[in-house]
Amino acid sequence: MVGMASFVLTAVGMLRARDVYQRIQYTYPTATLGLVAVVAAIVIHKSISQAGIKAIVIGLIVFWTNPALSHATARAARVREFGNWTPSEKERIQVTEDVE
Repeated sequence: MVGMASFVLTAVGMLRARDVYQRIQYTYPTATLGLVAVVAAIVIHKSISQAGIKAIVIGLIVFWTNPALSHATARAARVREFGNWTPSEKERIQVTEDVE
């Protein structure tokens, strides 16, 4: 139930997002909370059998590769939009530093 709700909310969020960068942010609940819930359900239902181990392995692969895929997608979108991924001289990049 939690996993399916995560997938549905992600789909609704992606439909309402204004641009590709916001859509990328909506993939995180599915790749974390939804993924863990689905893998846990498979392991509970099938136990630590061949199906359970495969679910765990696939879950770990998706969990670890999602940040790299999101970064590559954002970078490709920026290259398509601006022709280069590095900021130009005209763009103002605001950097915030953690002050303790």
